[in-house]
Amino acid sequence: MIKIYNYGEVPNEEIFTRDNIAANVEAVVSDIIANVRRNGDQALYDYTAKFDKAQLSRLEVTPEEIDEAFETVEDKFLDILREAAANIHNFHKRQVRNSFIINEKDGVVIGQKVMPLERVALYVPGGTAAYPSTVLMDSIPAKIAGCKEIVIATPPGKDGKVNPVILAAAKIAGVDRIFKMGGAQAIAALAYGTESVPRVDKIVGPGNAYVAEAKKQVFGRVSIDMIAGPSEILVVADASANPRFVAADLLSQAEHDKMASAVLVTDSRAFAEAVSRELETQIPQLARAEIARASIDNNGKIIVAEGDLMKAIDIANEIAPEHLELCVDNPFDYLDKVKHAGSIFMGKYCPEALGDYFAGPNHTLPTSGTARFSSPLSVDDFVKKSQFTYYTADALAAVADKIAYFAEKEGLTAHAKSAVIRFEDTV
Repeated sequence: MIKIYNYGEVPNEEIFTRDNIAANVEAVVSDIIANVRRNGDQALYDYTAKFDKAQLSRLEVTPEEIDEAFETVEDKFLDILREAAANIHNFHKRQVRNSFIINEKDGVVIGQKVMPLERVALYVPGGTAAYPSTVLMDSIPAKIAGCKEIVIATPPGKDGKVNPVILAAAKIAGVDRIFKMGGAQAIAALAYGTESVPRVDKIVGPGNAYVAEAKKQVFGRVSIDMIAGPSEILVVADASANPRFVAADLLSQAEHDKMASAVLVTDSRAFAEAVSRELETQIPQLARAEIARASIDNNGKIIVAEGDLMKAIDIANEIAPEHLELCVDNPFDYLDKVKHAGSIFMGKYCPEALGDYFAGPNHTLPTSGTARFSSPLSVDDFVKKSQFTYYTADALAAVADKIAYFAEKEGLTAHAKSAVIRFEDTV
């Protein structure tokens, strides 16, 4: 049963489970990366046999496999995927940044170029569930950014095939290549390349503790989006909310995995108890009841800030949750008060699942309190910027002495010399 606390009985920084990394993960992942670097494709085949129980003859999914999978997915779901993809595209196209040039002084041109990353990879988890939503959320911003090649890594089933809905989503999103590989070994292959797998410039997407640790270890060789922890939801609700709705929303995250955290902050003790009862009613009805039960019992919490909804908002800001629901009347009255959250769901008819699949904003979000300083996945994650400077001789002559003076203050005489040497008389 979920635990109910009065505000102040548990430190806010301990409300969410923040660490799911086992002590031995770092060493295990380091060994896996070293093996993939040393043995390439063969290491990937071996790990796929060991962890996924699949014997592969090739790592890359063929066009025929994609077409075959597409034909097996029901038309209704394909239509929903296409509509969700359109919503995601419509939202993310507004994030595109433009290059700029400043030419406000005689002889001086400065500016910035915005360029897409050339090759990016999306990690799509397998295991206990398939996530075509992740395919759409992670690939569409990359397409909008203009990346030349988008690669997916996802573990196969025991039959050596990728879940058909993953392949269907990839085709709709315009993914270029798909590889049957999962875990830390997939991250290593993408970071360093193998005989079959191309080296990429950036890896994005969620994964388990081994995937997260692998992304951490290869960062610097490639870019990554973030180190994602267990999924989190924090619902701020007042006594006017429907406890059935709130319980369902909490469980929408609890069913992800046993380490997921579902938290309610409310201004009413009676409402807190009503939600607790609803959780007990709804959990046995879930297909993933065992997972949800473990998440709620071990990591779930209800915090009561009796009679003080603004205190509930303050608690949410201190926690900086991945998903924040404002399950209150007039939610826009509180939007400006929210300072730290990955994605905010407004009102009593905006379940977090709407954002997971369909609305358009991205569902790859900062976890573990990192919403204090980081942002959801966006088009910005798939571009890089270069800046440029042009000065004529006259323009440089006007500031050369200032540059030299500045450089000498830092003790860098060669810097100073490079600015003034162009104007010294030569014999």
